[in-house]
Amino acid sequence: MAGRINDEDVKAVRDAVPIDAVVSEYLQLRPAGGGNLKGLCPFHDEKSPSFQVSPSKGLFHCFGCQEGGDTLSFVMKLEHLSFAEAVERLAAQAGITLRYEQGGYGLGRQQGERTRLVEAHKVAAQFYVEQLASPEAEIGRRFLAERGFDQAAAQHFGVGYAPAGWDHAVRFLRGRGFTDKELLLSGIAQDGRRGPIDRFRGRLIWPIRDITGEVIGFGARRLRDDDNGPKYLNTPETPIYRKSQVLYGIDLAKRDIAKDNRAVVVEGYTDVMACHLAGVTTAIATCGTAFGGEHVKILRRVLLDNSSAHSAGEVVFTFDGDAAGQKAALRAFEDDQKFAARTSIAVSPDNMDPCELRLAKGDEAVRELIESGSPLFEFAMRSIAARHNLDTVEGRSAALEHAAPLIAQIKDPSIRHDYGVRLSQIVGNPDEQFVIRRIGQLARWGRERQRAGTDERPTAAPAATPVPPAQRGGPPLNLRSPGYLPERELLKFAIQFPELVAPAFDAYGEDEFTAAPYAVIRRVIAEAGGVVAADDGYLGRLSEAAPDDTVRVMINEFAVEAIATSRRQRELDRLAADYLVQVRLAAVNRRIADLESSARRAEAQSGNAQSAADIRQELWTLVQYRTSLKERGAAAL
Repeated sequence: MAGRINDEDVKAVRDAVPIDAVVSEYLQLRPAGGGNLKGLCPFHDEKSPSFQVSPSKGLFHCFGCQEGGDTLSFVMKLEHLSFAEAVERLAAQAGITLRYEQGGYGLGRQQGERTRLVEAHKVAAQFYVEQLASPEAEIGRRFLAERGFDQAAAQHFGVGYAPAGWDHAVRFLRGRGFTDKELLLSGIAQDGRRGPIDRFRGRLIWPIRDITGEVIGFGARRLRDDDNGPKYLNTPETPIYRKSQVLYGIDLAKRDIAKDNRAVVVEGYTDVMACHLAGVTTAIATCGTAFGGEHVKILRRVLLDNSSAHSAGEVVFTFDGDAAGQKAALRAFEDDQKFAARTSIAVSPDNMDPCELRLAKGDEAVRELIESGSPLFEFAMRSIAARHNLDTVEGRSAALEHAAPLIAQIKDPSIRHDYGVRLSQIVGNPDEQFVIRRIGQLARWGRERQRAGTDERPTAAPAATPVPPAQRGGPPLNLRSPGYLPERELLKFAIQFPELVAPAFDAYGEDEFTAAPYAVIRRVIAEAGGVVAADDGYLGRLSEAAPDDTVRVMINEFAVEAIATSRRQRELDRLAADYLVQVRLAAVNRRIADLESSARRAEAQSGNAQSAADIRQELWTLVQYRTSLKERGAAAL
């Protein structure tokens, strides 16, 4: 059992490793004022930075999820380490030799499991690098040379070679003090008939590092025809390696990603090498798996992907131009909306990946490829449209039906509207409003299916606008009934023409909207700053403030639904005033009815004369206000 680490050594580790230096290994930090730094919290998803670091105090705190502590706490929580493992990790970085109270200076056997596995990978990586210089590795050196990578490039990326024998790496690591159990747990070895054998044999080896630069796994490329294994063989899932949470090259690229506000996602190890050597030092790749949600989280933290700055960052995906590459690109589309940053796709016209492109046309061609990226939504629409004959009515209709569901997935209503217009142009449908309505319909159906937990498409459009789940039950709420018309139209004015109902609308309370979903939208408008603060980012703020997709869809619906058959300014002015008055008048009438009931109850009870008189006074005031509203209209508001 490991001994307790000396308290003086723990303090020395805390003092030697600044908290901002440690945190910066995982996420981008920017000044937050008062000497503090801020970034996107690594412990929960958030759109705006609520995670702060105080270098002077050596502490961090997230105002969103309430996680906090010192440097050791940060490492423990983020890497799921024990206290001793966190101390050992930071001590290794600081070059501090630890003392254990039950055994003098630290010994390998006293280290935690994660520390041991990381150390095993570090030693194995050195072993593979040394083997690349052996006569047997000539085939590996030739493979690299044929792809434009010299010895310096191999050294920069730590490329190595695994000997073809059964247990070369196992015997070497045993000699360095690692147990068979540790070698099997690490994934460097696998079970054989007579004990552990090398997992990687006769292959070129790339070390896979985490964001801090520690080797946690390997990727191995097949070199010989008689190798019946897969083209690329990666480390299996281990306590320290989760392929869905690892990006190859992130340790080398993170600084430039943060500096340039751009990340380039490629498909393989050699593509990352080619991009970096061509000057695109923000390139990273997944490790044997599709780009997914966990990868998004890593990049968002490094990019400081803040929703308040939509134009600040960019993520560029590069894929082969063949069918498989396009399929991969469309998969990436599914993760697009998890970014606040712009997402683009760069596809080589010659179906070459960055490695092939660099070899054929040079470094400049790689840089030009990355700069030529087009928006991912645009690529997705064009890819789908290209499958159909747009010269025929039937082809245009089929292209629309295949592409519209993709655009309907876009959560931001303003972006969805713009891409609806773009889809209309790409497909060649002159009726933009038809395309926009179709996309809106599909978006509503999608939200309904999500709530119902089914993928079935309704056979007909819903009779009523969807309402939040909390309002389900009882008679269906038909939001298009005449009784709700003034509230609906007033909200449409507040969204489409806020200047026509400002500033009066901002004085309306949620209780003046009797339909619960409309009351929610009234609250959303208030949270977005109200109609008086409406500007170019107004719709975006409404979308951000919406509590769920149902409300977001309804806001988008209100933003595009026509208010009147005529759009002459004088008519709009009059309609806006009419609906302001109608909604307020309805609220006043409800209040008058409530007060009349209260007054009668008070008058029927002995001893409540004063209370009844007070109610009657308020009632009289409201009646006068109602008369004024009827006679003077909006001027009485």
